[in-house]
Amino acid sequence: MIDLNLIINRLPELLQATLVSLGLAAGALTIGVVGGTFLAIGESSLPPFGRSMIKLYTTLFRGTPMLIQIVFMYYIINSGLQLSAFSCALIAIGLNSSAYISQIIKAGMRSISYGQLEAAQTLGIPRKELLKHIILPQAFSTVLPALANEAITLIKDTSLASTIGVAELFFAGKVVIAQTYDALSVYAIIAIFYLTITISLSYLLTLLESKLSTHAADKKYF
Repeated sequence: MIDLNLIINRLPELLQATLVSLGLAAGALTIGVVGGTFLAIGESSLPPFGRSMIKLYTTLFRGTPMLIQIVFMYYIINSGLQLSAFSCALIAIGLNSSAYISQIIKAGMRSISYGQLEAAQTLGIPRKELLKHIILPQAFSTVLPALANEAITLIKDTSLASTIGVAELFFAGKVVIAQTYDALSVYAIIAIFYLTITISLSYLLTLLESKLSTHAADKKYF
């Protein structure tokens, strides 16, 4: 049976750990979106050597488990940096996310009709302005559902940070289990927390997608 008294008594520390998980996911997503955008742009505009390096990066981070990347960042790369466990997890998860998001954004950029690009080139619009005002806004609008899925995945992936001692939700749950020996109650409330967060985020992103679609339709109409 689930012990409601235990859940109520431990709720404050689990909520605090949830904030850590959300902060970790938000920071990693920011790194992922910014890094992924630059990688996508680079893969379409850099010389062959630069494109090869980007492909190597994305292959490496997409082809190895995130858990190994977090451990490698904390125990190997961090040996000379002395970063906190949270910072190491943030960087590792963010770099992993940037590899996936780069492919998502690249697909969005490729979905833009060639006619728009030809028209912009005919008008003499510089590439920087073309990216800023034409390519990237449309690409992000197109791939928003995929980015939403990546954000939801990141929230769940933050549990991997517990392996290096980051006090996120899953780590806090393991501490409570070690003290109370009630795994069923603790894992039940943790599952509910993750489910609530992901459902809420999915709903908000659906509203955002609907609003952007309506805005795009209005622009086409006028």
